[in-house]
Amino acid sequence: MNWKLFIARRIYKNKEEGEKSVSKPAVRIAIAGIAIGLAVMIISVAVVIGFKHEVRDKVIGLGSDILITSLDEAQSYQVTPIVGDDSLMSILKDMPGVKHVQRYATKPGMIMTSDNFQGIVLKGVGQEYDMSFLQRHLIEGEIPVFTDSVSSSQALVSKAIADRLGVKVGDKLYTYYVENNVRARRLTVAGIYQTNFSSYDDLFLLTDLRTVVRLNSWKEGQVGGLEVSVDDYARLNETNEQLLLFFNERTDKYGGKYYSQTVEEVYPQIFAWLGLLDVNVWVILILMVGVAGFTMISGLLIIILERTNMIGVLKALGADNTSVRKVFLTLAVFLIRKGMLWGNVLALACCGVQYFFHPIKLDPAVYYIDAVPIELNVWIWLLLNIGTLVVSVWMLVGPSYLISCILPARSIRFE
Repeated sequence: MNWKLFIARRIYKNKEEGEKSVSKPAVRIAIAGIAIGLAVMIISVAVVIGFKHEVRDKVIGLGSDILITSLDEAQSYQVTPIVGDDSLMSILKDMPGVKHVQRYATKPGMIMTSDNFQGIVLKGVGQEYDMSFLQRHLIEGEIPVFTDSVSSSQALVSKAIADRLGVKVGDKLYTYYVENNVRARRLTVAGIYQTNFSSYDDLFLLTDLRTVVRLNSWKEGQVGGLEVSVDDYARLNETNEQLLLFFNERTDKYGGKYYSQTVEEVYPQIFAWLGLLDVNVWVILILMVGVAGFTMISGLLIIILERTNMIGVLKALGADNTSVRKVFLTLAVFLIRKGMLWGNVLALACCGVQYFFHPIKLDPAVYYIDAVPIELNVWIWLLLNIGTLVVSVWMLVGPSYLISCILPARSIRFE
């Protein structure tokens, strides 16, 4: 049997049995430091990953991964239509990396009631539009069937607009659109949704594509743009470059030019904000590993000083410095392992409570979500555990050289 492992295990078990020892409080503090540090790291990473994915999925759910519009609209912010007929839709769907394609059109306008008014953007969608995101955020009513061939005269309204105007499901909305003259449309509230994404909830009403196209007086086949979903978000830029290459120098039958941009280009401020969260995580990881490592260093030094007599005896029996150092590094691994066990238990318990019961809330007007999200990634969790173990042991290698300074003749008499 490996005698170094045997001695380290005996020392560790003696501590567990409650042997009177000066190092006992220091060891407990070191274990607590490892546990708290690892727990904070796991919780921080789980919260940041969950938050980034929740916000990203919400932004994508309200639009799509890639937006295809007119080049003029991308440069001047004016609503300029492009042709989005069935033939173009079929070509795009067959492209590698493209999962789904859907058409839309928008028209700015205003809702007026007897005592209030509200500026809006009417968004028309066709029958191929993916309603799964809005279905998850529907709080009242139902989602009607929208098409590009029949005007339904129905609309989905956000809770923010409904509360501001005092309307409910089944009520009539009188909307007005000003261009060369004033045009009016009466829409029935079919459902009310709430995404907590204020820039969308405060403006958009959803109705059928035909209504918006007719309000814009567009020609046959023209739409406001195309929303493209990708199979793999990691290859978003690659898919967008493929679309840009496809639309390069391509014009529709009315002379309109196409332009493609990713959701990260459409909302740069949001994704830049999410990118800053990674910096915060790295700061937390470095601080927590440092705290855990230094508490373990202090604990190991106290244990070495307390065991000076034993070190002298081992050296007198022929053990070299390297072998004695391995005894105490092995002991440190046992202590780190115990701290990591408690840290994982604490982190998983906190994450589980937040995931299932959401006790910690957020202001959706600021953070776009109403509770702190949790997303545990198994590979990142394993990496954090392995990294904590490796870094903590590596930090103890230097202090363990103190053993080389202990002389057998003096240390055997050490009390």
